[in-house]
Order: sequence, then C-alpha cells, then structure tokens
Amino acid sequence: MDTEVNPEHPASGASVPKRPAPRLPGREPELGRLTGLFPVVLDGTAASAVLAGEFGMGKSALLRTTAALAADAGFTVAMATGSRLESHLAGGVARQLADALEEPGSPPRPPVAELCGAAGESEALDLFFRIVRDATERGPLLLGIDNIHLADAWSMRCLAYLRSRVLDLPVLIVLTSVVGYPPHREVALLDMVGSTPVTITLNGLGDAAAAEILGLAPGDLATTCREATGGNPVLLQALRPRLLPGADPHELGSSLIGQVLTTRVQEFPHAPAILHAAAILGEDAGFDLLARLAGVDELDALQAIDTLVRLHVLNNSDQPALTYSFVRNSLLKDMPQTTRAVNHSRAAKLLMEAGAPPERVAAHLLEATSIRIPWAVDVLRLSARDAVFSGRAELAARHLRRALEERLTSGRRMAVLLQLAHAEFQFDPPAAAKRVREAVDTVGNRETAAYIATAMLLSLCGGQDARLGISAAGQIAARLDAGGPDAVWPLLCMTYLAEAGSRLGPPPEFRDFEEQWAPLTDPAAQRSRSALLALDAVRSGESAQEAVGHFADALTGDDGDLFEQHYFFTLATAVLADEPAHVDRLCRVLDVEREPWDVHVPHGALPTLARGIALQASGDLQRASVHFESLLRRFDERGGTTTCPVGVLCAAKLVECWVDLGRFEAATSLLDRMDFVASQGLFTHTYLLYARGRLRVATGYTRFGFEDLLSCGRRLAHHGMRFPGFVPWRAHAARAALALGQTDDAARLAEEDINASARWGAARPLGTALTTMGLVREDDEAERALQKAITTLRTSPSRLQLATALTELGTLQARHGQSEKAIETLRQAVELSEQCGARPLARRAAEELRSSRRALTPAKDNEHGLTRQENRIAVMAAQGLTNREIATALHLTRRTVELHLSGAYRKLGIPGRAELGGALAKSSQRADGR
Repeated sequence: MDTEVNPEHPASGASVPKRPAPRLPGREPELGRLTGLFPVVLDGTAASAVLAGEFGMGKSALLRTTAALAADAGFTVAMATGSRLESHLAGGVARQLADALEEPGSPPRPPVAELCGAAGESEALDLFFRIVRDATERGPLLLGIDNIHLADAWSMRCLAYLRSRVLDLPVLIVLTSVVGYPPHREVALLDMVGSTPVTITLNGLGDAAAAEILGLAPGDLATTCREATGGNPVLLQALRPRLLPGADPHELGSSLIGQVLTTRVQEFPHAPAILHAAAILGEDAGFDLLARLAGVDELDALQAIDTLVRLHVLNNSDQPALTYSFVRNSLLKDMPQTTRAVNHSRAAKLLMEAGAPPERVAAHLLEATSIRIPWAVDVLRLSARDAVFSGRAELAARHLRRALEERLTSGRRMAVLLQLAHAEFQFDPPAAAKRVREAVDTVGNRETAAYIATAMLLSLCGGQDARLGISAAGQIAARLDAGGPDAVWPLLCMTYLAEAGSRLGPPPEFRDFEEQWAPLTDPAAQRSRSALLALDAVRSGESAQEAVGHFADALTGDDGDLFEQHYFFTLATAVLADEPAHVDRLCRVLDVEREPWDVHVPHGALPTLARGIALQASGDLQRASVHFESLLRRFDERGGTTTCPVGVLCAAKLVECWVDLGRFEAATSLLDRMDFVASQGLFTHTYLLYARGRLRVATGYTRFGFEDLLSCGRRLAHHGMRFPGFVPWRAHAARAALALGQTDDAARLAEEDINASARWGAARPLGTALTTMGLVREDDEAERALQKAITTLRTSPSRLQLATALTELGTLQARHGQSEKAIETLRQAVELSEQCGARPLARRAAEELRSSRRALTPAKDNEHGLTRQENRIAVMAAQGLTNREIATALHLTRRTVELHLSGAYRKLGIPGRAELGGALAKSSQRADGR
C-alpha cells in the first residue's frame, strides 16, 4: 500500500494515506538525485543517501518529500526521527522503524529494545534485520531517518548491522544529519550507509527560490533577504512576517530563532557563551575578544569556536563572526535589554583597549544606552568627526546624541553641542541652529568657551557648513565680550579669518576690528592682532617688509592655531617662502604633537607642505615634489585631496612643480581628478586654476591656458587680493599673450605686474615682473629690464626665476648679435636650470647656447671673418634693404642691425654702406679663387 509520513507529525513512523508531495523551491536538483535512486532499488539493489546541511537548511522537508514520492512509486515507507531528548533511550529510532514496518494483522513482536535486554544483542539485531527483510518481500522499502546525529547508539548499531545484509534487497536508506555535528563515539555515519552513499550537501537557496518563499518578486529586496539569511529556508520563513515596508532585512531578527539556536548548542560546553559574545561583537569578533567577553578560558573558547564553525554557525575565518545577520539579530533580540547594554559596554572597553578604530568602539557605545561610561565621550566625538567628513552626518549625530547622555561639564557639553550642530547642519539646518543656541546657553568658563569655539572653526574645511561655525563663534564671542578684549580677541580673529576664507567675495572690512586693538595686553591677543595686521598688508599688496614683520610677531609664541587656519596658512606660506629663517620658525610652530583639527589634514602635513612651498620657491623642484607627492598620498587616503583646502593647495603646488620639471602627463592626470566646478569661489582653488593655466600654456593649449590665467586674476581681484606673490599669474599670462600675438595685452599685463611688484617690494615677485618686462620691450629697454631682474633675483633664494631671467637675457643678447655675452649668460642659465631640475627650461637654454656658439663661427664664404649673422645682414644691406626692413625680416631690433653692420664695415675695411656691395663681391671672388 502506498504510504507517506504525516507532515503534521514528522517524528512518527505511522503510514498515512497518500497525498501530493509538497513543493520545495530551489531543491529540484537535490530531489532529482534522490528520486534517481528509485530505479536502482526497484531493480532489487540496495542504495543509500545522506542529506547534510546546517540547522534549518531543509533536510527534513526534503526527506519528507522524497518519502511521499517513494510512496507514489510503490515503496513501503518507514520513517523515524532522532531526538535530543531521547538519545539516551536505547532503541528509540529502531523502534520507530520496526513499528512502521509491522504488517497489519500479523502477530505482535517483542519490541526491539526489550529483546536487546532480554535475549542479548545479537538476537535483537537479527530480529531487526528480519523485520526489514520481511518488509521487502511485500515490495521495495524506504527507510528514512531524520536527524541521525541525534539517534541513540543502539539504533545506530542496528542500522550498521543492517546495511551489509541488505545489499541484494530493494532497500533505500536515506539519512539526514547536521553538517559538522560531532560524530558518535561508537558508530560512524559510513557504518550506517556504506562506503559509497549518495551524499547531498544542502546549501543556501538562490535569489529566485528565496523570493518565492518570501512571496516577493525577484529583485534587490529578495537578494538582500537571501544575503541576510544565507538562503536558509527556516530563516527565510521566520523573516517573512517581519518584512514590513521600508524595513532593512539586515536589521531584522526573531527572538524565537535566537532561543532555538541557543537551546541547540547547549549540549556543547561554553558554546552558548561564545555564541552570545559573537552576537554582541558582530564584525569585531576576534578570538581574544570572544574569549574575554564570554569569560571563557582560551582553550575552552577555542574548542567551542571550533564546534560552532563546524556547525556553520560561525564563519570559518580569523574573525569568527556569526554567519548571517538574521541569526545575529535573533540572538540579540532574545537577550534582555540590560544584558545587551552591559555586554556592549564591555565590548566597547575591550575594543578600546585593543586599539580598535573609534568608529568600531562607538558602534558598541551606541547600544550601551543605559550604562554611564565617562571615557566614551571622547571616542564618540572622534568617531563623529570622522563620520561627518566621510559623508555620514546622520551617523555622526547619533554618536554625539549618545555622548550628551553622559554627565558632562558645561565646557564639554558646549563642545559636543557645537559638534552636533555641525553634523545636523548637513541634513537638518533648523535643528542645527537650535543646537548652537543651546551651546551658547551653556557657556561657563570664558577661556574654555573661546578655546572650544576656536577649535570648531579650525575643524571646518570651508564652504556652506562654515557659515554655521562662523555664526556660532560670533554668538559665543558676543557672550564672552563682557570679559574684556583680551578674552574675546583671539576668537574674533579666528572668526574673521574663517569668514575671509569662506566668502565668495571680498573678506569683511578689517577696520571693524581696529577699535579693539589699543587695550590688548594678553600676549596671545597681541599675536592675533599681529596676524591680522599681516593679513591686511598682504591683501593690500603695499609692503612686503611690513607683512613679514607682522608675521614674525605672530610667530613669537608656541601657539600655532592661527597658522593652521587654511586661509591664513595659504597666504602666510606664500609670503614667508623667501624668508628661510621664518620658514624654519613656522615649521616648528606647526609641528605639534596632537592631531590637526581638520580630520582631512594628516598629522605633520602643514609643516611638510610649508617646507615644500619654500623649497619650490627656492628652485629646488626635485625635493619640493617629493614633499608634495608624499603628502598627497596621505590626503588621498583621507579623501581630502579634492575637498580640503590644504589638500587642494598641495595638489596645485605639485602640478606647478611638475610643469617646471617637465612632467606634463603626471600633472594632467592629477588635474583630471580635481573638481573645478564644485570649487568655484573657494580661495585655495584659485591656485589650482593658476596651475592648470600654466600646464595648458606649457603643453600647447595656449588659448585655454591664457583664459585660465585671466580667470585666476579676476578671482583674486574679487577676493580683494593685491599681493602679487601669491600666484604670478600676470607673468605667465603675458607670455601666453605674446605667443598668441596679442602684444598690447602682453605689454599691459607686464606693466601692471611691475607696478604691483614694485609696490610690494620683495625680490622674487619684482624679479619675475622685470623678466616679463624684458620680453615685451624692445632694444635697450628690454636688456636693461632683464639685467635688473637678474640683479634683483640674485638677492633672493629664487634660483628658478633667476635661471629664467638668465635664459631670456642670453636669448636677447644672441638675437642682438652679442654672441660672446650670450654664451656666458646662457651657460649660467643652463647650469642653474639643471640644478633646479627644470628640464624644459634647461633644454631651451641649451639650444640657445648652441646657436650662439655657432653664430661666433666665421662664415666659410668670406675671407674677412664675418660671422654668419654679420654676413647675412651685410648681404641684405648690399641688396638695398633699409635697417628697419632688415630688422623686421630677421626679428631683430634696428640697434642690433646697426651693430652688425658696423662690425662688417670694420672687417671689410670700408667706410660705409655705399662700398658694401663691391667689398662683398671681391671677398666672394677671392674665396672662390681659393
């Protein structure tokens, strides 16, 4: 009679009327392998199969479906189920099978287990075999044992005894077992199924099958659910009723699943403790932390971890975390809230002691909401800082709200509130404004409040979020004003700098602060005043000496906060680059032990960048590029190259350096990474625009480069910046204008540059401007400008600018026929440009030097020793061309033509132009005669 097991009572061995086999989504291949054994058994040969898989993977369901299909195929089906609670009862599973195989109406047999006790083991085993053999006389037989790993030892011996005796009988034995379950000490699995069973390992279901179980259409949600459960059918079924609209499957769990899993591992020593520790630690679950959090000896912990890994409850890795997020969430849901909070606080402390990243420690602190942890505030603030600058402002806000739950002094509360306002400003500006007002209301100690507000301003990169910081600092300054100017001035100074650097237009009027200067007595306040005086001198472009003096006064203390401010640092380094002593002092002040306020700025970045800028200004391009490149890699690691003003400045300086070194491809590649659209209005990006203009001119895109340089100038003017040494854009724009044939524009730019540089008075900008003037002028004026440029630049450390001026002068001298002078000038230019590493400039100077040396070689077709240039000019004059026409044709000045003709007259022994034709003809005849 066709029978199948009752799905309502799967442990029962009773036969029931046949019903359709249930559908098992995603298990068609495995079911096909099992039913593929039916023909073998129907032909009279025994077969066996083992279904293995982790908890809940559908072994029992697959066995029941196979039994139903076997019943349809004419098999007698006998089913049994191993149980943890019955594993100590001898013969429990064998009794289930024997009862299921008893033929209706036959005389009752003694129970197998009783026979074992009464007549001995061999008789009982033989009786079990006869029961199976007699059943095969009625037709093929399926013996299905679910959870064989939980069967009693006697039943396992019965199956082992049976297996070798039914080889020629139509018997199919199908066992299910949890993968990795510790084997029974007496009977191995292969003893019960033979040496060549069909072994089927059930893995997680695919996306389509998971979607069918969940009642979802295939898509991203179904995929996420499958990932959260590993495709485990039982977990998918538990997830389904919890999958409400908008829910994240990775955050869902079932307390019932947590209870079941905890119960199932109770039989393994220390496994429940390790399991719960793994649920608390999550991705932080390392061996040491698991053992310490579970309170288990290391050897015992290792044994428990080994067991849980083999059972596929923990991942098999050096971070043995729970295999699926749904399992972890289920275990956490099964824990009382207080237990969870205490364990998360313990985990946070263990992670902090182990040196874990602040973000990981903070993740546990967020879950320890009912536990007071004073040391947690600093960790939460640091983690929030990192989260804001990595674009996760809402996570940062969660961390900071958790920090506010601790007992805080008024100063620390204000600091946390301001930091929270900064985070909330990214996604909820009105809430941020309320946080600022709340922070201002908590102001207690004036010095602490000023320090916190200053730190807030230094931590901002700039842009729109800086407006909130400036507003908050202004409100705090107003609250501190009653303490006198010394108390409030440093904060006002930093607020002014932050606003000047973040504005899209000119900075606020400096004279608004002047009224408060007189009463300042505190040294820090006086240094702040000097800093603003220096900045005012830089913006006005009036006096380099005055600006340097004020910067020096600002550097007299050990407090370098002012110089850490992006806007101030950028301008200070531009001014002090030509002052080696002040550069050394600046680097010492910036080289602080603490991490920079701005999370994007690596430790030690500011002194490194300042030193690189000074090296570049001196012409040491190779060493400067090493500083910039090493620093740029660190900015890349922090994601600050394109967003942080200091990172942008470093990138721009490196591009400029590479242009001078001739590394055009590297410069182009770096500029391709920068966002010029998003940078509109940011002050330090002006330097980036200048660097791109220089690169474009150097690589032949002169028109585009010219437009970049003009745009750079317009932006500087819009910022109210008249300091000519920040970026010498006019010098390069004038060169581009000459290359484009726009001589009037070139002359205008050169004139503006010389006026601005003369007013400023520093050697490097002035020498650069004089060099440009030498390019746009003619005759003696050009040479005088270049000679003055060289004299000026020799008083500065600017070797690259000096090499440029020497190259231009040598080129001019050669063009004017002063070859001997040109050779000496160009020799110096080649030597100096090679020392700087400026390969493009060195190549140009070397080419001009070779041309000058050739020009000194006498022409071979005359006997009077005329040089090639003298001979060419003399021939043109003999043909009737005027000096002006010759100068125009050869791109020379009239003065140069006159000098060459005078030399030719002297060598030919004639008084003037009238005798020139005859003298040249005689000279040519004599040469031909030779």
